[in-house]
Amino acid sequence: MKPIPFFDFIHIDIYSATPKYLQLSSAIVKAIEKGKLKKDDMLPSINELSYKLEISRDTAEKGYKHLKKIGLLNSVPNKGYFIAHTEVQRELRIFLMFNKLSAHKKIIYDSFIRALGDDVTVDFYIYNSDLKLFKKFLNNKLDSYSHFVIIPHFIEGEEFAKDEINNIPKEKLVLLDKKIAGIDGKYAAAYENFEKDIYCALVDAREQLSKYHTIKIIFPENSYYPAEIVTGFIRFCQQYAFAYKVVSDVLLEPINEGEVFINLMEDDLVALIERILSKQLVIGAQVGIISYNETPLKKLILNGISTISTDFSYMGTVAANLILDNSKRHVEIPFYYTKRSSL
Repeated sequence: MKPIPFFDFIHIDIYSATPKYLQLSSAIVKAIEKGKLKKDDMLPSINELSYKLEISRDTAEKGYKHLKKIGLLNSVPNKGYFIAHTEVQRELRIFLMFNKLSAHKKIIYDSFIRALGDDVTVDFYIYNSDLKLFKKFLNNKLDSYSHFVIIPHFIEGEEFAKDEINNIPKEKLVLLDKKIAGIDGKYAAAYENFEKDIYCALVDAREQLSKYHTIKIIFPENSYYPAEIVTGFIRFCQQYAFAYKVVSDVLLEPINEGEVFINLMEDDLVALIERILSKQLVIGAQVGIISYNETPLKKLILNGISTISTDFSYMGTVAANLILDNSKRHVEIPFYYTKRSSL
């Protein structure tokens, strides 16, 4: 019998955050679906898998055990593993790509995975807001997944990102957190309305803001954050007669009594608090802080940091439901101001 060219179509992606045993089992399922593996075909041994794919024996065994659990593989003592049947139920195989890791992105990820359930394969990638890495991860993946869920935030080159995203079949596409111009066709989205969100959140905070005369937003240069945030911020300050400033570097900006700072980056929040405390100013009385993006830790720092934030848990749940419902809706995720001691 001619040997099966197993390792021609079974690969492990070292860039994927998906556990290797799930990559292995998913690749075998895909090979069965494409007719490359047939009923009663014998598979490589655990030792051969470990050697050829450069994975541990435990990982290889765990991958096979997962396939046995769902009934696709069987084994014979002293002979090895073989394909038990080829009646594969069409599974959801999702390519999930975030621009970065952060506390609030973890909230999205956790709620997304929880809402999808157990019978779904998710390969997870981080492209660090880098367009070249984004393109590299997408390359030759379009036929491998049932859905592509993407957070499209780029430090530079966003005008070219639309060309890459438009290559994805729209029935497979879910944009998460942000919509970008130039995407054709009907696709799904769970997104923030950045300009409106910050404007309305600051309106909700007006009572607390009224004891301050100046609002400064820390918006670093070469940031992936959308410029619409600054537009909404300026619109609020002009409409309600606050002095305002867009600050690029929190370490260089003077801090005076009567000012409120809005930070976007988590590192800037730490630096800002340290500088305010070093000047012996009272946070929430003499100087105010509003932090962008809610995380659990902000409930505890200095008896609570006031936040303006979208509902990240809801965003992840909505994205999962768009896939499960095969929907092409665009869902605007709610955005909230949470009052705490720092304002």
